[in-house]
Amino acid sequence: MAKEEKVVTETPEVTSEAATAETTEQAAEKPKPKARSKKKARRLISRGHVHVLATFNNTIITVTDEKGNVLVSTSAGSSGFRGSKKGTAYAAQVAAEKAVSTAKDNFGLTQAEVSVSGIGLGREAAIRTLINQKIQVDSIKDVTGVPHGGVRQRKAKRN
Repeated sequence: MAKEEKVVTETPEVTSEAATAETTEQAAEKPKPKARSKKKARRLISRGHVHVLATFNNTIITVTDEKGNVLVSTSAGSSGFRGSKKGTAYAAQVAAEKAVSTAKDNFGLTQAEVSVSGIGLGREAAIRTLINQKIQVDSIKDVTGVPHGGVRQRKAKRN
């Protein structure tokens, strides 16, 4: 392994402009030291809310603090499931594991209130996963929208 040495010889014809151009090129090659960013302070949140949106096509798990600020959000699609597999109970279980483990590791979540919305297959699977992940579930609330009155009727047919 031979080291390559760069030999620069000056000739009498070299002007001062050419010399400054060479030094600026050499300076541009050197990487500049990056400014260090301050490390973000770690928030410890022991209590939070887990929102589960279970549709027929996907399950979305969102972990928030008590004020409603989002800490972690995952879905069956972001967990690697595609197509009709996103709507399964197993996909909801994997998404809930991912969300809860991230919330536990990054924010220290230990207790949660659960809000479940939608009528998909992932409702019970997501709640079961929370309990298996050693999260103390304080309450489970169903916040699925219920239609009242329905949509507007069609206009009367005139012959």
